[in-house]
Amino acid sequence: MSVTTRFAPSPTGFLHIGGARTALFSYLYAKRFGGEFLLRIEDTDRERSTQEAVDAIFEGMAWLGLNGDNAEPIYQTQRFDRYKEVIAQMLVEGTAYHCYASKEELDALRTAQMLAKQKPRYDGRWRPEAGKLLPTPPEGVAPVVRFRNPTEGEVVLDDLIKGRIVFASDELDDLIIARGDGTPTYNFCVVVDDWDMGVTHVIRGDDHVNNTPRQINILRALGATPPAYAHVSMILGSDGAKLSKRHGALGVMEYRSMGFLPEALLNYLVRLGWSHGDQELFTRDEMMAKFDFDHVSASPARFDMEKAWWVNHQYLKSVDSAVVVPEFQWHLERIGVDIANGPSLTAIIEQQRERCRSLVEMAEKSKFFFAELDGYNEKDAAKHFNPAALALLDELRAQLEALPEWTTEALHTAVNGFAEAKGLGLGKIAQPIRVAVCGMAVSPPIDATLFLVGRERTLARLAAAVQSAA
Repeated sequence: MSVTTRFAPSPTGFLHIGGARTALFSYLYAKRFGGEFLLRIEDTDRERSTQEAVDAIFEGMAWLGLNGDNAEPIYQTQRFDRYKEVIAQMLVEGTAYHCYASKEELDALRTAQMLAKQKPRYDGRWRPEAGKLLPTPPEGVAPVVRFRNPTEGEVVLDDLIKGRIVFASDELDDLIIARGDGTPTYNFCVVVDDWDMGVTHVIRGDDHVNNTPRQINILRALGATPPAYAHVSMILGSDGAKLSKRHGALGVMEYRSMGFLPEALLNYLVRLGWSHGDQELFTRDEMMAKFDFDHVSASPARFDMEKAWWVNHQYLKSVDSAVVVPEFQWHLERIGVDIANGPSLTAIIEQQRERCRSLVEMAEKSKFFFAELDGYNEKDAAKHFNPAALALLDELRAQLEALPEWTTEALHTAVNGFAEAKGLGLGKIAQPIRVAVCGMAVSPPIDATLFLVGRERTLARLAAAVQSAA
């Protein structure tokens, strides 16, 4: 099966979590069948579309690794000549017509219909019909162009998620496809774009369901075969309310700032409405191989931030550290850490991954590997820097300084041997060491910590801790 999908955001804001899920579903479905995933920017709303929003969308898509297969994204504003060409063809063929009704006329029509408890709709006053005499076009009025929608029969939508939906044609009025100034409207541009791009499957939010029968009718009027449609249900908050910022309705790049790995966020998003048995964690290759619409729920999904954090932690614990390195580096640099002034990021990740559920936490807990300490955690220092402990640190420092090699094995033997010789549990020695070397009483295993901090820094910090109480 040849599959071409598209993600077509409007650049009126950041790439939000619902849009990212739609993009992911479109991407996965195309990749499963070896097809194409295309990116299109629907920027015909000139008042609300901004370059800042376009950049934010591209940044979010690039971070998630959801790159379009088209060499350059398609912008609707660059295709106005094509839209005008198609509209001119439709006017000649009679599938579209000029309407000169003023805004005031249409407002009055709408008011009268509502007072009569009728569904507000265009009444076809400028629609050409056999034997119908149209009024003379008023001077100085720039007409809109309306699509001549069929008035008989029905439109049947076999939605890949929602199942069969039937729309009566006489419930669909004649849609405006070009404004008085000649600019095309959203519903028309979408149709022409999908047609020209060879889109076979349109995957989008279910707020577009009511647009679909009109778009299908326009495609049929153009002699085109409509694509298959899959309308994805909305995402609710964990309490069942409309998703808001307190639930997690944030821009995609805010999740980066919070410390998510992109692959972990994708894994969480794919499970918002889709399932594959009881499996919770998926690699990207597994998602591409298994994603289908048979197992996408028609019911709204619920966003659970704690579950998202759980998925992120599973990734941090298990994914190849090479995947984590660039994100870890980004977070370290974001808090002013010079990574050239410390050990390998891979080595730190291997030691920190079990105890950190976010890259923000990992970066904060790893600063001591690179930067000089600017003090000690007050609570930890008060607990572990008593005179007896500091005397032990001074003695241990001399033994560590004498080590012929600075390896985790040698450090393990030295610290454990020192504790045994003093008749103390390892914690009585390790915790004061941690506060002295890391500034806090939490760190990876003490031998790995001292190895990564390095001989010179470790010895200097032990000496400074002893001097701090002098």
